[in-house]
Amino acid sequence: MTKKLYFDDVMQTKFTAEVTKTLRDERGFGVILSETLFYPTSGGQAHDTGVIADSQVLDVVIQDDGHIIHYLDKEISPGSYPAKINWARRFENMQHHTAQHILSAAFWQEFALETISSHISYETPSTIDFDVDKLSPEQISRAEEIANAIVFENHTVKTYFVNDKNAVPFRRPPKVDGEIRVIEIEGFDYSACGGTHTPQTGMVGLLKIVKSERINQKTRIHFVAGWQALRFLRGIQSAAQETAGLLAVGIAEMPESVARLQEQHKEVERELKTLRQMQLDAEAERIAQFAEPIGEKWLVTKVFENRDVGELRNLALRLRQYPLMVALLGSYDGKKLSFITVCAENTELNASELLKDHLAPYGGRGGGDASVAQGGCTTDDIEALFQHTKEMVRNS
Repeated sequence: MTKKLYFDDVMQTKFTAEVTKTLRDERGFGVILSETLFYPTSGGQAHDTGVIADSQVLDVVIQDDGHIIHYLDKEISPGSYPAKINWARRFENMQHHTAQHILSAAFWQEFALETISSHISYETPSTIDFDVDKLSPEQISRAEEIANAIVFENHTVKTYFVNDKNAVPFRRPPKVDGEIRVIEIEGFDYSACGGTHTPQTGMVGLLKIVKSERINQKTRIHFVAGWQALRFLRGIQSAAQETAGLLAVGIAEMPESVARLQEQHKEVERELKTLRQMQLDAEAERIAQFAEPIGEKWLVTKVFENRDVGELRNLALRLRQYPLMVALLGSYDGKKLSFITVCAENTELNASELLKDHLAPYGGRGGGDASVAQGGCTTDDIEALFQHTKEMVRNS
């Protein structure tokens, strides 16, 4: 079993690594040390990284037998080597793990909400899951206030082991027996945990819940703490200042300015929609004027380049309003053909059958009814698309 030095002093960054065994598996090359400062992935917290000699520590995994495997980017032999953990990564994980305990305790004490699971990350916001349908903005704000008060009051964070789980007033009773590691936030919370934590709550720096969502019948909050909180707030500030500059207003006036722009946008969209409808009416009238007479019927066949299918359908429906009109319209992007057929009343033609007849040579398909049908296919050649259209219309 590897001795866990990170239990003794979370602030220590350097040690002498005694490589007792090397191995190679599907993860790569790994070494086992007699003792280590490198925290392995466990308890929702990511592993430490760093160096052993001149080899980068890429992953750290704890086995069922208690040995910890350190996966490296290049091989080293058994022996003694200087080793150092990546302190920035370790410290941010400590900040977030301590923040998670504080937040979980705040939700429990204020709202009797038990933490179901959590995930600690210094790269993206960490998360806590609660067995509740929804958290109100007021609940989130209250929990934030309680948690940050504990941070600012700089409570001592103690770590120690007990053999009797009833000897400590755990917020969430541990499921295991035997030796249990306790994380005590003095005067506030007791939790069973094997992770790394800051010695004082003040080292968490700042704690902010940034999102709440419903996930798998649970409510999940996303939060940032410490250095990550600073980076997050810098990003928010930068985005807000840039947006305010584009709007030529102060940050406080942004909501009102954006609301006004949204209303203007809706008005422009309404006007644009009216103009589009008028444009389609005019286009349909112009196309109808050049329709080809086939007996008593009128025929329009036309393929557009990269035409919006919805707009194409609206154009076809306008053409259908003309008496005895049969229209076959397509939109082609060089590979895919979208096709729409319409038949006015009293043409004795079926738009769905016309669609199938025209797309069959290309392996295309679609559906509709006697008046309107729509489909498509993939093809490199549409030269013969309307080769038999006149005969179909004439012989109907």
